[in-house]
Amino acid sequence: MSESLRSRIITAAVLIALLLTVLFGLPPSATVIVLALTVLIGAWEWAGFVAPRRRSVRGAYVLLIGAALVLAWRFTRTRAGLELLLAAALLWWLVALAWITWAPQRVGRAAAALAGVCALVPAWVALARLRLAGGAEWVLFCLLLVWVADIGAYFTGRRFGRTRLAPRVSPAKTWEGALGGLLCCIPVAVAGSFWFSVPLGRFLALCLAAAGFSIVGDLTESLLKRFAGVKDSGRLFPGHGGVMDRIDSLTGAAPVLLLGLTVMGVLS
Repeated sequence: MSESLRSRIITAAVLIALLLTVLFGLPPSATVIVLALTVLIGAWEWAGFVAPRRRSVRGAYVLLIGAALVLAWRFTRTRAGLELLLAAALLWWLVALAWITWAPQRVGRAAAALAGVCALVPAWVALARLRLAGGAEWVLFCLLLVWVADIGAYFTGRRFGRTRLAPRVSPAKTWEGALGGLLCCIPVAVAGSFWFSVPLGRFLALCLAAAGFSIVGDLTESLLKRFAGVKDSGRLFPGHGGVMDRIDSLTGAAPVLLLGLTVMGVLS
């Protein structure tokens, strides 16, 4: 085992232990606050894509995201407001997909800043509302779905990857890896269907859609890291980079999953 892989495994084990403590050891309101702090750290890193050497600008961007979190929380107190925000997030990720596919070279500071708002704010709202409406188990399921998709894509891509998924954004990712990650999500969706007593058909389709958008979230951050000329968003986690490197996929998956669960009437 390489030193890099060993470092990644140890860091991942510590992070998982901390995550389980937060989800199951803290009251829901405290969990929501921890999630908000995590997103704000992610906002600081995201601001590095916009103005890496200007701490004042990065600080202002964190304040902007913080204000947006408060406004979004108030706006989503009703089901109609929540569904509207999540639908807007879904629309954004479709735009991001088109951006990655057809115009990855068209990146500017304003676009990068706006992308951060569109990615971070709905993701936090989705996870926070998921925690309050569904409980810690639903948040953990969302995380597991993203992790399995990511790990499955990594190992499948290394073994079978031939056709590049987005060569101008992330040359290492392949269609074979993406397909492998989605296939690995099927057992997770089946297990979740039984655990939460949700009909399998639509739930499986929803889980695959959420996993698919997790890839879009990952690629969007990769596009902006390439624009900023950096390998990782930060250095907070040894072997894993920064917060954004850990939650980029989640920003795409969480709003889609919660929107589907809300529309299906599983959560209200």
